[in-house]
Amino acid sequence: MPRIPVHDVDSAPEASRDTLKQLEAAKGKLLNIFGGMAHSPALLNGFAGLEGALAEHATLTETHKQAIRLAIAGYQDCHYCQSAYTMAGKAAGLTEDQTVELRGGSASFDEALDALVRFAREAFDGRGHVTDATWQRALDAGWRDDQLLEAFANAARTFLTTGFNHLVDTEIDVPAAPGLPR
Repeated sequence: MPRIPVHDVDSAPEASRDTLKQLEAAKGKLLNIFGGMAHSPALLNGFAGLEGALAEHATLTETHKQAIRLAIAGYQDCHYCQSAYTMAGKAAGLTEDQTVELRGGSASFDEALDALVRFAREAFDGRGHVTDATWQRALDAGWRDDQLLEAFANAARTFLTTGFNHLVDTEIDVPAAPGLPR
């Protein structure tokens, strides 16, 4: 059971309402994670600002972003995020089997994506530290240094969602990812 109220647009604090409307329109429905984040307008609007910047200034494709998010959500063992990012990853062109592998932190089906995902996981796990070998492997796979910074930003953004879901026990309102309980 969630520790905080899960708001709809009408019950949310005034400072959260416009952002909730935008997220609802973008996702096709109001997800519980956003309804919960709305309880703190600072959190919801901060998340939406980061999400907007990662979309507006992206050099990574939606598939790349969802791969990173799946890898971090799997590492964090967040069932909500693994489920949501599986759905988003499939919409971005990943197969279900690929989403499962990505949740484990690798992408054997694509060498460049594997280097990016491993970079993001190491940066996340190392609290920003990556080895020179990991950095170089990503560069050798064709990624630019600005894209590695963007990958790090996507990992940090995903920590926000996974951490939030663990903190407040968000109820899953999307189809469960393969292998996870509902």
